[in-house]
Amino acid sequence: MAKKLKITLVKSTIGAVPKNRKTVEALGLKKINSFNELPDNAATRGMIQRVRHLVKVEEIDA
Repeated sequence: MAKKLKITLVKSTIGAVPKNRKTVEALGLKKINSFNELPDNAATRGMIQRVRHLVKVEEIDA
């Protein structure tokens, strides 16, 4: 079974660096408490690492 990650935006991007804002947007997150389910791969993990102070991550089985 493929693993997925549920990524939730828990902190605002208002004071964030523009690069971090773009990363959050690329993860498919727009507003606080919005979430998206993405595949667990190296690209997604790298994006999460960049904005780990703004998001909450949970592993789910797909």
